[in-house]
Amino acid sequence: MRSTTLASAALLGLLMLAGCGQSTGDRALSGAGIGAGVGALGGWMVGAPGAGALIGGAVGAGAGAITRPDQINLGRPVWR
Repeated sequence: MRSTTLASAALLGLLMLAGCGQSTGDRALSGAGIGAGVGALGGWMVGAPGAGALIGGAVGAGAGAITRPDQINLGRPVWR
């Protein structure tokens, strides 16, 4: 279990560094991915990874959509 948690945390860190972007859509998309990962991990700990991923993805997308590039910008997203 410890190795699974460690691997999940490492993957989440990589996703966070790979995300963001300049446009609202890029930030919403990367926020959704990061939120879904965090939500799935949190949900897995309480026995509901699917629900956690859905909630985390929605919150992350919303947070990404309402931010500006000067507030959060980790560079060009991987998909561009």
